[in-house]
Amino acid sequence: MSTGTDPLAPLAQLPGVPDAVAEVRKAVDRLYGHRVMRRRAAEVTSESALRGARASAALAGADWPLEEVRRRSDFGADPEARTVGAALRIAAEAGQLLSIWRHSPLQVLARLHLLAVGDGDPAAGRPRRAGEGAEALFPQELEPVESVEVEAVDGPPPVLPPAPGAEEVAARLDQLSRLLVARAEGQGVGTPALVVASVVHGELLALRPFGAHNGVIARAAQRIVLIAEGLDPKSICPAEVGLAELGTAAHRRALAGYLAGTPEGMAAWIAYSGRALRLGVRESTAVCEAMQRGMV
Repeated sequence: MSTGTDPLAPLAQLPGVPDAVAEVRKAVDRLYGHRVMRRRAAEVTSESALRGARASAALAGADWPLEEVRRRSDFGADPEARTVGAALRIAAEAGQLLSIWRHSPLQVLARLHLLAVGDGDPAAGRPRRAGEGAEALFPQELEPVESVEVEAVDGPPPVLPPAPGAEEVAARLDQLSRLLVARAEGQGVGTPALVVASVVHGELLALRPFGAHNGVIARAAQRIVLIAEGLDPKSICPAEVGLAELGTAAHRRALAGYLAGTPEGMAAWIAYSGRALRLGVRESTAVCEAMQRGMV
């Protein structure tokens, strides 16, 4: 397979996508060039993981203040605490799974699910079987933060269709895995990282392959792709923060575009993903500025 036969290549040429890719690249490069990154990159990575986990848990229905997440040590008391704990465990290990991801993405997804639910769950680490359902992706609505401009759209956000059945999930997961492994082997490498990460994120949200924690897992997979594709090798750009800042209504509208599969819907999803990533860059830039001023 050459870059010309990469099935994702046409997505990179959709209207608005090249601009989104360029804007993300510029923002990420600026963050990586920050003075703090020369001396304290590991600290920025750690803080990015914490803030990304907090935001991912918020999207999954556990919207805790950052300092509450930072200080807590017990995450088994109630459903919200378990959601936060799942997001933290996944964030802590996701970056260590890169070598496995390159040759077996499905093994990594299974590991992320196991981290989320614990090995005491009989469904841990395996996709849904026939007749098994999946939890809602957005159990509560998150309003966009005041500093984020959100495009005004008339009417309520769309109701997402139910998750596909187990047979379709297995087939599409296999197809996604083959595509990612081919990229890791140097095939189809011309497609920008933002496009690949957006597709992986969107596909996992569409499939909801596990009974629970699909959103948290999909966002972690997006982060792994951004690392693997070389856009964010130090994992300092928490796109999850941007997704939470934009709010769940915007998330549902953009995801509906992905699910529709039209050129317009796919372009809108990729552009939305780029915007979330730039907001994540803004978050880590603020962290770097605080470190430079001696506030962290």
